[in-house]
Amino acid sequence: MLRAGTPVVLRMMEEITTQKKAARVGQRFMMEVAEPVVVNNVTVVPSGTPAWGEITNVRNKGMWGKSGKLDARVLYMRINGRQIRLTGTFDDKGVTGTAGVVGAVVLVPVVGFFVTGTSAVLPKGGTVGGFIDEDVELSFANAAPAPLQVPAPSPAMAVPVAAPAPAAVQAEPVAASVTPGS
Repeated sequence: MLRAGTPVVLRMMEEITTQKKAARVGQRFMMEVAEPVVVNNVTVVPSGTPAWGEITNVRNKGMWGKSGKLDARVLYMRINGRQIRLTGTFDDKGVTGTAGVVGAVVLVPVVGFFVTGTSAVLPKGGTVGGFIDEDVELSFANAAPAPLQVPAPSPAMAVPVAAPAPAAVQAEPVAASVTPGS
């Protein structure tokens, strides 16, 4: 049984960012399983298994040093034609530009309108954690017995082969004439 709560390490297959207001709530994105999930020394979810996530909250960077923020959740993975629910959330927050705003406002108050924080980014190739959200029944195929190990044959020896005996030919008796003294 693959139990609910089993951790799964996922890798982002695309970059999600608040830069240029590209990210939207409800936007789905692809991930893949980064490390295989193993049960009883058998890999039940191999690396590279496709998975999907969804953006749940977007805050774009703004004036007065406000940074961007992204919240997302993992949804499911698909293996052997089956969709398995996942759970877990993750986020990223850009760096706030508050110190720059305070310094700029002291010198020139209007500058605060033009100082922004940084965008939030969930980078391609970054890893996030999730968990299996349902018990999944597994069935392991019975392993076939190991093949019989047969030693390699030794090199063939050259054995001389006798030529086959010619077939017996029946000959008619020949009268021989024997001359004395020959």
